[in-house]
Amino acid sequence: MTTAPTPPATPASRTARQVWTRSRGVVLAFALLLAGAAVLATLRSDARHHALDPRSGDPYGSRAVAELLADHGVSTRVVTTTTEARAASGPDATLLVAAPDLLTEHRRRELRSATAGSGGRTVLVAPGARSVEALAPGVTAAPATSRTSTLAPDCALPAAQRAGSADTGGIRYTTTRRDADECYPSNRLATLIRVPDTTGDGDTVVLGAPDIFHNDRLDEQGNASLALQLLGSRPHLVWYLPSLSDTSAADQDEEKSFFDLIPSGWLWGTLQLFVAAALAALWRARRLGPLVPEELPVAVRASETVEGRARLYRRADARDRAATALRSATRTRLAPLAGVPVARAHTPETLVPALSTHLDGDGQSLHSLLFGPPPADDTGLITLADRLDALEREVRRP
Repeated sequence: MTTAPTPPATPASRTARQVWTRSRGVVLAFALLLAGAAVLATLRSDARHHALDPRSGDPYGSRAVAELLADHGVSTRVVTTTTEARAASGPDATLLVAAPDLLTEHRRRELRSATAGSGGRTVLVAPGARSVEALAPGVTAAPATSRTSTLAPDCALPAAQRAGSADTGGIRYTTTRRDADECYPSNRLATLIRVPDTTGDGDTVVLGAPDIFHNDRLDEQGNASLALQLLGSRPHLVWYLPSLSDTSAADQDEEKSFFDLIPSGWLWGTLQLFVAAALAALWRARRLGPLVPEELPVAVRASETVEGRARLYRRADARDRAATALRSATRTRLAPLAGVPVARAHTPETLVPALSTHLDGDGQSLHSLLFGPPPADDTGLITLADRLDALEREVRRP
């Protein structure tokens, strides 16, 4: 017997070395990605200050403004929570809110209730549509921003007239308050609005851009003069830097789940991807045609197949099935010799009388031999096989 060549290794039989050889590229790329992230995190670990931070000397920081205010006797205090900002508001303090849009709606209302009527000044830096309506009632943000950065004052506000042109171009605002000062207009909409407090001497200043407070822009135009006049009208300056990590700026009733934060377009897009994947799986799972027979790698002799099947029968003690197979095969071969159609070879009423005419014996013994009960032991099975073989030789004998 010719032995078949050893088949190639399948994925199930791959060794650990083969798996490592195939996957080491992906592992190396992932390791490099982690190393790059660690390096970036290390380089930025000392960057504690951000834009509009009076402690930062970066181009977008505001240390220069704080130092100029200190030279004029104005103290600067940095706060990072809404509670601190509310407690620090008063008639002798100016409250600068660096990022009003980071506050929740509830905290905006609390901050507004603390500053209204306090007699101090509140400066809002580039508030959006929602935050400006809550912190400066009567002021509305326009949807389009200013195309020009440097603008002329064009108003009666003394601080703006003394400063002259400044880099206030950004978000534009409109107001319904007739007593408000609308300065630095861009296409007839103001980028700086001062709204006086009706219950005291305080006021609220809405500024459309933070450029006049940046270190790299302070010495341009009239930025320094405008910044000092807006922030130095009181002896104390409270610099409020809201952040997403501020626990006091978040309410339990306003907490959102992860799926609430995902835009609806992404959800619909993900659903479409799942549908497309299901359709692709259905398309690939369809039957491409009839089954193609595959040649066996080795040729097995018929005698070996019979012997192997016999061993399986013996191991399972399936003498009844073995006897049935032997009798069925013998009846199929004897029927044409006795003139009986193969279709009726397994019918005792037809096969037994036809064989009796060719043999010297009674039909009862033939019926027991060809259609009888299964043998009780292996010896009986061997005897049955010998008797069937002798019967077939006798019928074939001329």
